[in-house]
Amino acid sequence: MGKRKVLVTGSAGFIGYHLSKLLLEEGFRVHGFDGMTDYYDVTLKQRRHQMLLQNEGFSATEGMLENLELFDQMADAFEPDIIVHLAAQAGVRYSLENPRAYIDSNVVGTFNVMEAARRHEVDHLLMASTSSVYGANDEMPFTETEKADTPLTIYAATKKANEAMAHSYAHLWNIPSTMFRFFTVYGPWGRPDMALFKFTKGIIDGTPIDIYNNGDMFRDFTYVEDLVRGIRLLIDSPPVRPDSKDEIEDGDSLSPAAPYRVVNVGNSDKVRLLDFVEAIEDALGKKAERNYMEMQKGDVPATWADATLLQRLTGYRPATDFRDGVNRFVAWYRDYYKV
Repeated sequence: MGKRKVLVTGSAGFIGYHLSKLLLEEGFRVHGFDGMTDYYDVTLKQRRHQMLLQNEGFSATEGMLENLELFDQMADAFEPDIIVHLAAQAGVRYSLENPRAYIDSNVVGTFNVMEAARRHEVDHLLMASTSSVYGANDEMPFTETEKADTPLTIYAATKKANEAMAHSYAHLWNIPSTMFRFFTVYGPWGRPDMALFKFTKGIIDGTPIDIYNNGDMFRDFTYVEDLVRGIRLLIDSPPVRPDSKDEIEDGDSLSPAAPYRVVNVGNSDKVRLLDFVEAIEDALGKKAERNYMEMQKGDVPATWADATLLQRLTGYRPATDFRDGVNRFVAWYRDYYKV
């Protein structure tokens, strides 16, 4: 186990940091690749990498996925057994302002990652997708076997494209590939553009927080440590190309044509947004000044994961109550920003 090498793209990111930390604790060698883009506070990313570099099993390269020469040099030198591709241009609302960034990073960059996986014949390629690919679907909870053909933003569309690209490479080159769909991840070291971070900052600063769709929204909030535990366990469950469709169990998203599978990683709990806000208020001991707004373009009123397949494959299901997760985030925020 200690000799297995995992390449983690986006290692200075919120999820990439937590996954790299867990893998290092379990004895893997990890090489991180991160662009350190200024989409949000670069200092936060640098601090995450600095902590990972305290472990001798971690090394890192700074660069953009679109830089094919640099990425290939790094991959050829490290020779990964496993690739976990988390790097992406994130953010649903930002995709309305700067859609080209999503094509460059999420499509071109992902293609470069898949090419490296093909060239190195990795044991398992795992790549991040998103619950946003379910788009206009309204039958809940969302299951991996239902169609996801109605994305509502370019962000979601690029992630759906990644799923299709990965399937084709899994089929052509027999690369065991797992796409995991995230559901509203939150927790310590989170991104400043996400709701929990913005709400916490706004309440502490005494500035209004924007609550969309007048608060009539639901999200499947997934604590980050639960999420990365699910990814870690999925590493050991690479899909195998079936000999026939009859081998595929009901509810399994395993492709009949490739060693390829899609897996939801969510808390399986639909939480009302206003209940989430109240949990933050309780943790801070202070009420929010609320600015109720209409639904934003490209947004959806609810997300809710069916995590049955994850549990079937790994024996694990995320279970952190959102109130506990919020308390842990607030404790981290107060400590990090000294407020």
